[in-house]
Amino acid sequence: MAREKKKKSTFQKITMFVVWVMLIFTVGAVIIGSVGALIGY
Repeated sequence: MAREKKKKSTFQKITMFVVWVMLIFTVGAVIIGSVGALIGY
């Protein structure tokens, strides 16, 4: 793999942002679901 430093394009930044948001939402949904099941919500 080439290891030259390259500035990330705007598209890459947006893609990474969307991926992180989706990950956080998924983890959050799992946590809320398990906590809700424990409480009996």
